[in-house]
Amino acid sequence: MDKKQSRIRRSRRTRGKIASLGVNRLCVHRTPRHTYAQVISGKTGTVIAAASTLSADVKKAIKYPGNVDAATAVGKVIAEKAKAAGVESVAFDRSGFKYHGRVKALADSARENGLKF
Repeated sequence: MDKKQSRIRRSRRTRGKIASLGVNRLCVHRTPRHTYAQVISGKTGTVIAAASTLSADVKKAIKYPGNVDAATAVGKVIAEKAKAAGVESVAFDRSGFKYHGRVKALADSARENGLKF
């Protein structure tokens, strides 16, 4: 099993558990260059809020999109958008990525800005 298959397998396990709970989830995806975050409804599966290093409000605040500072900015924006949409609490779906580096920075930033998980 290669690295990508292992990550996808871990993500399936996590998403299955979160789906059985039926709560909103903060889904994170990262590539070497960008970081993406979405708050997805647990009942309907629709996107409630989204932010990434490609969005205009984040892009102007960062220097390089593929580092921890950029992930922190994405976490702040996603928390603000989720709170504006009426979402206070979410389950954190890290999509099988290890909880360190950019994923951890995004999660910590979202928590600091009022999102509970």
